[in-house]
Amino acid sequence: MKKTALVQGITLALLGSAAHAAVKVEDASFNTAASMLAYTEFELSGEPLAEALGLDLDVLDPNRADEPTPFDFAAGIESYEYSEEAMYALNYQSGMGPHLVNGPQNQARGGTLADLGKRVLAMADAVGFPADEVPQGMYPLSLPYSSAKPQFAGAVNASPVNGDELTIKTAKGVEKSVKTQIPAYFRDYTSLRWSGSDNLLNPAAVGGILLKEVMWSQDFLGGMHVAATDEEVEASSATLDQDGKHKLGVSAADGFNGMMLTEQSIDKLAILQGQLGYDGKQLGAAITPQYDPAKGVVYFPHQVKVTETAKHDVGAIGKLDVVDASAQLRDSWMLLWPLSEFFAYSDQRSANSNQNPAFHAVFDGQPFAAAPVANQSGDLSKASAGQDAFSLALNLSNMVFKNLDTLHFNSKAGTLVDSWQGGKQGQHVTTFDAAYALVALQIFQRAQDALPVGYAAGDNGELNLKTPQGKAALVLVRKQADFILNQLMGKNGLVYDGLTLGGKPDAGQSVDAQFAAVRGLSAAFLATQDTKYRTAARELFIATDKAYFNAKAGTWLVGKQGEYTPWTQAAISGGLRSAMLNLRNTGSEKAPALELAQLTQRYVSWFRGTVNGGMQMAEWVGDSGENIIQGAGSDTDEDGVPQVTAAGGQHGTAMVMAAKARISE
Repeated sequence: MKKTALVQGITLALLGSAAHAAVKVEDASFNTAASMLAYTEFELSGEPLAEALGLDLDVLDPNRADEPTPFDFAAGIESYEYSEEAMYALNYQSGMGPHLVNGPQNQARGGTLADLGKRVLAMADAVGFPADEVPQGMYPLSLPYSSAKPQFAGAVNASPVNGDELTIKTAKGVEKSVKTQIPAYFRDYTSLRWSGSDNLLNPAAVGGILLKEVMWSQDFLGGMHVAATDEEVEASSATLDQDGKHKLGVSAADGFNGMMLTEQSIDKLAILQGQLGYDGKQLGAAITPQYDPAKGVVYFPHQVKVTETAKHDVGAIGKLDVVDASAQLRDSWMLLWPLSEFFAYSDQRSANSNQNPAFHAVFDGQPFAAAPVANQSGDLSKASAGQDAFSLALNLSNMVFKNLDTLHFNSKAGTLVDSWQGGKQGQHVTTFDAAYALVALQIFQRAQDALPVGYAAGDNGELNLKTPQGKAALVLVRKQADFILNQLMGKNGLVYDGLTLGGKPDAGQSVDAQFAAVRGLSAAFLATQDTKYRTAARELFIATDKAYFNAKAGTWLVGKQGEYTPWTQAAISGGLRSAMLNLRNTGSEKAPALELAQLTQRYVSWFRGTVNGGMQMAEWVGDSGENIIQGAGSDTDEDGVPQVTAAGGQHGTAMVMAAKARISE
């Protein structure tokens, strides 16, 4: 086990730590935007965080609970794997959105099931994944609806197919040898469809799943592997996969998922560009790289109702009707962040000398189309609205950034406001969204200026581009961060939930707002290197921990109980990670709340008490430690999270997070 001096002693600090939160699920539905944001923060607070703190990831074993430490296991296994499992539950199994066979890319190929089948086989071949191992009954979505019922619609096929001999150690410390069973649903997703959805397209929901897709795509396709051995290798060139010995992807299995997720991402970008632009009168308004809001605003409305039709016996987009025509800041930043990640992932600008050769290989024409030469220059005045990955990301990230600035930024007040409609800005500022907009703007700036994003978004990198867009983003970062410090901070050291311009702050000072502000101010520090933002984030974290950490519950509460949603979980996960990586004590700093051992202990008690304690409604078989063992019940790793078939509802529930829970001592 490779451990740096940084984390020595954490094991002792965590021994015996226990969370005692009582979790009552009040809404067992699935909120796409909130949940996928939370699962992105869980992903970043998973393996990448544990590794950054010195863990050798090779020592992690899902069947050895709390080894090498409870923190390492909670982060590197539970947080990380839940985030991946939930993405597949929605994207491959749920059926809660139009099917990829009826999406724009497959329509351009001919529109039949056979056309999609050929495409899947071509992607599998590009990564060396055996065609007969592609899961049966997949229902790949072009894009999801905004909320759904994740309880299964019918009986799940859990018949045992085969099994394995394992020695496991459960969360309660029980060690035993067992014979596990692999259920039929593990290889055939047909019986895992969910029971209903709202059929609403919402930009934040589209952005939420796009963010999950692109984060994992960058992870899965960020290297190559030796075809014969599946051994991961660094991509020495963009043509390494053409030598007959190497394939795309860090492994065949991960590469295949990277292919599928990228295909789904491109589909949703094409739908955004071609069908969801709104000029105040009708959908489908043209979006071009020369977009200028001053000459006519085009944006993505808050809610669009889909009348779904059946084609090839699966869902297709029929009629689209605007239900809520407002432009919302939450929609904008939740699109800008993943669009920026996708821009960086698919970046083919000739001036970008930092691009990963493995990514170049993915978008060199096979298996995904290359961008036109005009779009590789990075000059928006000469670019065109193409259908390839980079052209879509170039066009849409430019449009969303300009709308964030034009529709939502109040230059007089120096802040982003929540809403815009009919040519008028609203007057309310929500701290959560203002703070997370800083995160999106930081990633946008990094992508534009060719700095590392994804797991490396906190690294300085080598700046080889200084773009006008990057400079404009940094201006907004400074102004918004200063507004939070000067206008949203209360005398007690905590931020208000928001305020109305020209009026009073909101009465509340929620847990959500505190951790979101810690996350946002940390992003402002990383973007600008201005230490005043780091100092403010440290002080806010210390004040939050002192005011709200409830030792009996093992988490943060305003009073003895409080409402938690996936938005809450996203902010806590992101804020805690920021504290561990960017705000913890260094040098002469001595704040007890920001000692690393204290932070990791808080992480374990919060995660185990609220996520495992009830908000994570189910878990998949295998990677997160759950196994099917005959006669051993439905929670064989004894972590409090049941298998999908025993997770409530008539037939069980998908491995996703509840929309709302009441947390108390």
